[in-house]
Amino acid sequence: MTYKTKTYIAAEWTGDHDAVEQLHKWNNSNYWGLNFHDAHELTQARDTSLNCTIKSSLKRRMDVSKCFILIVGNNTKTVRAGSCQYCASYNGFRCIRGYSADSRSYIEYECDEAIKAGIKIVVLYNAATVDKNKCPDVIKNIGIHVAMKTKVGYNFYTWNYEAVKKALQ
Repeated sequence: MTYKTKTYIAAEWTGDHDAVEQLHKWNNSNYWGLNFHDAHELTQARDTSLNCTIKSSLKRRMDVSKCFILIVGNNTKTVRAGSCQYCASYNGFRCIRGYSADSRSYIEYECDEAIKAGIKIVVLYNAATVDKNKCPDVIKNIGIHVAMKTKVGYNFYTWNYEAVKKALQ
């Protein structure tokens, strides 16, 4: 029996690294302390790994997770990293290494696996508003959707710890 004790964080890392880092700051702080154990601490895939190998590693992390967090930013829905068509082992219609071809991005794969796992889904928007048009279609009407930021002045935004904490409880 596998115990589900981890929290799985998915994001388009290039554009939303700040939001991922903020979650970790809150989690590692004695003051804020969100108190989750990141599933990505289990194993690390190298950037040189095959997309299918990375997806296999992601699946192992998902299998021990009790909560799936997707951070949605401007590029989340359109990012294609992880699709077999971007792998050197893909020859246009199949994998030359014998694996089944998968056109899903890493994010699409992670969302599908979270739904299959039946775990809690929390969608955090790296913005002051929830814009489900930026969310992958498969989960845009599933789970809890919360903005990670709040507007506190004319053109000033700050992280909204209370909203994120409430969504993760």
